[in-house]
Amino acid sequence: MEMISVQTMMRILNELDLPDTSIALADDERFIYYRPSKEVNLQIRPGDEVNEKTVTHTALMKKEQITAHKDGSLFGVPYYGMSMPVIHDDRIRGCVTIIRPSHQQFTEMASLAIRTLDRWHMVPFEDVVYIEAQSRRTIVHGLDKEGIHKLNITELSSQLPASFMRCHRSYVVNVKQIAEIHPDSHSTFTLIMKNGVRVPVSQSYAKYFRNQLFF
Repeated sequence: MEMISVQTMMRILNELDLPDTSIALADDERFIYYRPSKEVNLQIRPGDEVNEKTVTHTALMKKEQITAHKDGSLFGVPYYGMSMPVIHDDRIRGCVTIIRPSHQQFTEMASLAIRTLDRWHMVPFEDVVYIEAQSRRTIVHGLDKEGIHKLNITELSSQLPASFMRCHRSYVVNVKQIAEIHPDSHSTFTLIMKNGVRVPVSQSYAKYFRNQLFF
């Protein structure tokens, strides 16, 4: 891929406001650029060979856009990838891959297992109000139960259904449990959940949050 094309694409990609999206750029053999997100980081380094198990490799081989969910066997975390090959003069010049959290692992289970003092409880997704990172623990706040989940908040949020959204480095909310959204200072927001709890939306997530909820 020509350097001018790489520089232009990197500038455009860096300007995109996608806090939960990682972006990888590859030529026909190796990754040449990688920007991790707050939600999913595959630890790709420029110069790494494009592994045949990646979505990027499939797009390069088939010369067409590929979307797929991948498990954590290669990079250690599951992800959803959308790869778009760059073709010029009928030749593959490279590939742009958008990497987002995978929401597959817990979708079919429909519940989260949380630990209290002496037991575990299964909390249905619809009963989870919000999730909080607190003193290196992940606290799941349900309608009538509260407990600890074994995964950290980033690992857990990357595998939850799409109705769960990261709104702060320490909070994930169930959008179905939001009652009101109040504007705050510096273009941020405060969410009033249906149980009355107030959850902040940080500035780094505010624009993304508005775009996703269309307000």
